[in-house]
Amino acid sequence: MRLFIAINFNDETRARLLSLRDELRARSSHGNFSAPENLHLTLAFLGECNDKQAASAKAAMDAVGFAPFPATIEKVGRFGRGRGSSAIWWAGLNESPPLLALQRDLSDRLAAAGFELDQRKYSPHITLGREVDTAASPWGIEPFGETVSGIALMKSERVNGKLTYTAIYSR
Repeated sequence: MRLFIAINFNDETRARLLSLRDELRARSSHGNFSAPENLHLTLAFLGECNDKQAASAKAAMDAVGFAPFPATIEKVGRFGRGRGSSAIWWAGLNESPPLLALQRDLSDRLAAAGFELDQRKYSPHITLGREVDTAASPWGIEPFGETVSGIALMKSERVNGKLTYTAIYSR
């Protein structure tokens, strides 16, 4: 199983994210744009896992303590240089202390359980599109968001050729 831990969004936030994705799509000549049901905020990417590792991930999720907190989406940006088709475009979140603390605590617990995690600085974002070819520049938006009160262990797989994310455990 290919797994990651994420924050999923309510319908209102997802609709606003879709509006941003559609604006990006309209300003682009090419791209692989995220499906509405796949819009999420990754907290930790685990990669290929067996059942024992999945159980360890669930235990780490259960051990993390956090109170509900606001998650605010405030900009549209990209990873990758230039305007070529290698760019990944995203909606960026405010790096709030509660969000960063949750991600750090979860990552520490996962590392202690033996997971090898990405060591780069955490940059909270929601992927809107990959391989996007556009002349657009990153832009600011009217901030929006929701109160986060749960996290989910997600399975990533191809179903009939379509990338599909399914929550297999929630907390």
